[in-house]
Amino acid sequence: MAGLNSSTPTPTNIVVHGTSKALEIGFSSGEVFHLPFELLRVYSPSAEVQGHGPGQEVLQVGKRGVDIVGVEQVGNYAIQPEFSDGHRSGIFTWAYLYELGKDQSKYWNEYEIRMAVAGASRDASAAPAPAKSGGCGSGSCGCR
Repeated sequence: MAGLNSSTPTPTNIVVHGTSKALEIGFSSGEVFHLPFELLRVYSPSAEVQGHGPGQEVLQVGKRGVDIVGVEQVGNYAIQPEFSDGHRSGIFTWAYLYELGKDQSKYWNEYEIRMAVAGASRDASAAPAPAKSGGCGSGSCGCR
């Protein structure tokens, strides 16, 4: 995940589009990205999603229809969205949002491959992929 530095573009405009389910974010570089809520949810920087280290990521399934129901600014460096499935622990730095925007197609491709390999679905009505035992998201690490 990218870190903040003096060359990292900063947001000039953030708009939550409920109908199209996308976060529009304009940056000081002049670039504007439309980040689908689903992409933000499945790549949340929270420990519940990312785990506590490489290889501990938890595949997020059934998130196609997820909404953002609220957004809070965190200092002068990030936002913390609250999703309709109750997830609200991810803090998205400006640098991470910029990275997601710049590399959106790469992230989508990786997500679709991981879903296919797991035999999982983006739809909430489909059976979820098997959960990992232990680790983050199971409640055993105390991060819930």
